[in-house]
Formats: sequence, structure tokens, C-alpha cells
Amino acid sequence: MSDHIVLEARQLKKSYRDGARVVEVIRDVSLVLAPGDLVGIIGQSGSGKSTLLHLLGGLDTADAGEVWLGGQRIDGLSEGAKATLRNRQLGFVYQFHHLLPEFDAIENIAMPLLLKGVSPRHARLRAQTLLAQVGLAARGGHRPGELSGGERQRVAVARALANEPACVLADEPTGNLDEATADEVFDLMASLNRQLGTAFLVVTHSLSIAGRMQKTFRLSGGSLQPAE
Repeated sequence: MSDHIVLEARQLKKSYRDGARVVEVIRDVSLVLAPGDLVGIIGQSGSGKSTLLHLLGGLDTADAGEVWLGGQRIDGLSEGAKATLRNRQLGFVYQFHHLLPEFDAIENIAMPLLLKGVSPRHARLRAQTLLAQVGLAARGGHRPGELSGGERQRVAVARALANEPACVLADEPTGNLDEATADEVFDLMASLNRQLGTAFLVVTHSLSIAGRMQKTFRLSGGSLQPAE
């Protein structure tokens, strides 16, 4: 795998059994992400977009094919090894922020760093820097319940970047926001993509946001094709 590739999928296949019927969700999907890529995936509800992200992130296992992350093939690794590789190489952002409600913004952002073994002092300093980068320097002591929807997603984006990942996988990151706030959160991700050179793979139902990606693919019938 090239040093200029951060994430690569090769001929992924994934199917599920629905009673007596086998449903093929992912069919021979291949994808390459390089540093600084900003790539969108669109498709109808139930087309397998989230399943594909789970396969790419090592959260689910393909029936066939390969996933390479940071030069290492992840399918076949133990669950512990996958978790370690994910924590070092990937960031995740979801439609629902999944912030821990009992912790404030700084603590939520610092969590991946603490899991990696970074000292509490350095984890907090890194979290404060990231919070400033997403425009929330004054909100570090607020818990998720005290933040707006857009602010919570900004914190989630900062948390995804805590370990300086090569790639961020975002599953409908603006899907729970009004249009204006969705645009703000996407603008933030695009800005960080340019500043940091982090690759972003974004699943979205918004054609407006998809149209602002460097390139966009459509997942249909289990296959990934360039969107028109």
C-alpha cells in the first residue's frame, strides 16, 4: 500500500440473512482515501452506507475483501488490535454526537487521549487547543446538555481529531441539525480538512453538502459509483 494512502478498501462484500433470504448489502466495493481527501457518500436509506463505514472502521467484518488502514490490513486482526489501530488512525463523528453526558466538553475531547495513555495534563491541553479550533474556547466547562445541537457536533468533531487521526469517518454528521447549523458544521469540517490534511469520508443525505465535496460516490445496489 502506498504511503500516500491512508485508508483503502478492496472488493468488500457484506450480506445479511433475512429469514430464508440473503440480502447482499455491499458488493465488490473498492475505495481509496489519501491525505486531505474530502469525500462524500450518498444513497437511499437502507442502501448500506453505515454498514460500509463500519467495515472501513473495523467495527464490522466483511464477508470478503480487504481493508487497509495506515499501511496495515485490519481484517483478521484481533478485536483488541483493531481497537488500538482505530484509536490511533481514525476519528468518528455520528449523527447523534454520542458525547458522555456526565463529562464537560474538555473531558469528552480528552477521553480518546486518556485511553491512548496520554497524561491528564497533556490530554487537557490538547482538548483546549481543539476546542478553540472549533470555535468553542469559552464552552469547555459545559456539559453536552448545556450546549446547542451545533455546539455538541463541534465538540464531537474536536473529539474525533483528538489523536490526530489520518482519517475521520462521519456518518450523517449534520443529519440532526437545521440547515443553517448543518452548513456551519460542514464548513468547520472542510476547514479542518484543509488545515490539517486529515482525510474525511462523510456519509450524508444532503445533496447540498454532497455537492461541496471534492468527490462524491453513490451507494446503490451494494455498489459504489461516482455520483453524477
